[in-house]
Amino acid sequence: MRNSANNTIKAQGKDMTVLELTVNNHPGVMSHICNLFSRRAYNVEGIVCIPIGKGETSRMWLQVNEEVKLEQIIKQVKKQEDVLEVERHDSGHEVFLRLASVV
Repeated sequence: MRNSANNTIKAQGKDMTVLELTVNNHPGVMSHICNLFSRRAYNVEGIVCIPIGKGETSRMWLQVNEEVKLEQIIKQVKKQEDVLEVERHDSGHEVFLRLASVV
């Protein structure tokens, strides 16, 4: 649900957290990241992924709404060979805000 007063997306009354990853761009990277979440019974609410630059890397945004295991998941994502950078956005992210306004 979009809250226009403060431009955050909420699910079941919670602010969504968005993890912004820069990853190497090759087949299987998204699968490895999603499997990491799946193995830990952690739901990803939304995924956006696009190549950047010459296509050797991609930017991936993962929208999540559970805080209990998030710090541990972030540590494990950072250990993935193809993950170059991880940034956490606690109040959602413009990428999902724009998608929500289109739908």
